[in-house]
Amino acid sequence: MFEYILRLLILLPLVGGMAWGSLWLWKRVQMGVPLVGGATKTRAIEMVDVLPLGPGSKLAVVEFAGQRILVAVSRSGITRIADDSQGDFHAD
Repeated sequence: MFEYILRLLILLPLVGGMAWGSLWLWKRVQMGVPLVGGATKTRAIEMVDVLPLGPGSKLAVVEFAGQRILVAVSRSGITRIADDSQGDFHAD
């Protein structure tokens, strides 16, 4: 019985840490954040934020040429919803 409890106390935090680590890694990969520190190359387009709405659909704020654009991303395509050309987001 003591061996069972000892294994449980060792393996439970290990499995929990692996689950947390895999979720953390998945989130970083989805956002396009580099996994390794150091010099990152400058990109013309940057993903500012993403909000998942359901399976296969999300809202994203993309920065391009100093302008932020709100887009809807789904399995059928990408649709521009709004931009901040006048200082604040305005719907098209």
